This record gives sequence, C-alpha cells and structure tokens, in this order.
Amino acid sequence: MSSSHVIVALFHILFVVPLFGYVAFQRAATEDWIYNVLLALGGIVLFYHAYKSAVRLLAGSTFAWVNIFHVLIVAPLLLYIGYNGKKTPRAGYELLLMTTFAALGYHLYSIVNELQTFTDK
Repeated sequence: MSSSHVIVALFHILFVVPLFGYVAFQRAATEDWIYNVLLALGGIVLFYHAYKSAVRLLAGSTFAWVNIFHVLIVAPLLLYIGYNGKKTPRAGYELLLMTTFAALGYHLYSIVNELQTFTDK
C-alpha cells in the first residue's frame, strides 16, 4: 500500500464513515439537505468509479473490483437514498449501515496492514 492509499483510507474513515453512519442511524430524522448531498455524491461516485474501472480493466489491473463495487453497490445506494429522502425504506438505511461498517473495517484493516509493513522494514 502506498501513501496515496493511506490518504484514501483516512478520507473514508474520517469523512465517508461518519456521513454514512449519521444518515443510517438518523434515518428519516436526517436533514433534507443531506439527502441532496448523498444524491450528488452518488452521481460523483458513479461517474468517477465507472471511469476508473474502465481504465483499470483496460490496464489489466487486479484492483478494478474496488471501482466496480462502487459502481454496482455504493453509487446506486447513495442515489436511491438521496432521491427518496425521508421516504427511504428501512432496507435502504440498513444497507447503508452495512456499507458504513464494511468501509470502516476495510479501511482500518488497510491502515493496520500498512503500519505492519512499515514496522517490518
């Protein structure tokens, strides 16, 4: 893992996880403007990761799965919740909560793994 991956992991832990967790726990008590943020973020995630997955697939990268996951799972979920707002069914919030914990665990693991690699050198 490089320093850019650590930055990405920290971004997810410090910004994405709190945002997703807040919405997942607050559910319909979430402020309306946050649903607009999720809708915009879903669009950004969709287009960025679609582009990045195409680039990685063409390059034969084994990391394209990360981008495909964002295109198939994360972006549609954000678009769905952002569009439906307070009318989002419970399942949408539950999936967001699962995504939140998955992101936290995955990115914490990445940082711990990087620290272990650093101390082994």
